[in-house]
Amino acid sequence: MKQAVSQNELADCTKTTLDKILAIEKDVMELKLTVLKKFTPMGEKVLKLKGILPGIEITDADIDQAKQSLYSKMAI
Repeated sequence: MKQAVSQNELADCTKTTLDKILAIEKDVMELKLTVLKKFTPMGEKVLKLKGILPGIEITDADIDQAKQSLYSKMAI
């Protein structure tokens, strides 16, 4: 047996569903912002190699050679 649904009941159901969808969209946006803030670097950190290899001097030529090796197929 099928029950008749009035226009007011249908409108109320549609509004409730829309309100729920809007609330979910807001929650998803807040979650996105939280994740972005957590994983976005706050500034470029410079990694210093001084002292990591005792007795070894790393020169600019060594760094240039390493860049060429790593990025040989790209233009830097």
